[in-house]
Amino acid sequence: MREMTCIVCPNGCRLQVDNSSEEILVSGNQCKRGRAFAITELTHPMRTICSTVATCFPETPVVPVRVSAEIPKERIFDVMKEINKVKVMERLGTGDVVIPDVLGLGVDVIITSDRLKEN
Repeated sequence: MREMTCIVCPNGCRLQVDNSSEEILVSGNQCKRGRAFAITELTHPMRTICSTVATCFPETPVVPVRVSAEIPKERIFDVMKEINKVKVMERLGTGDVVIPDVLGLGVDVIITSDRLKEN
């Protein structure tokens, strides 16, 4: 038996998850999304990343970025290594892609600010 808190909606349900048999049994969830969250968390946990990348602009030395969709939890450090290699050399804005299809995961690293365009 494992306990976890669902993070899918504001309810924050305390889930009890039993994966001792072939079927994963979930209790404590107030909605179907809680069950789906628990199963995914046990079988293939996914995460999102928010970070910053360096720029060549002295007035804005870094700009915030994030991945465009969740990535497998075990690939976080690999993706961060790729993010840390980047230096933005042009005035990009919110939603612009910094790293397309990072590591072949089908996810882009995108800018989340118009700070570079404002200067």
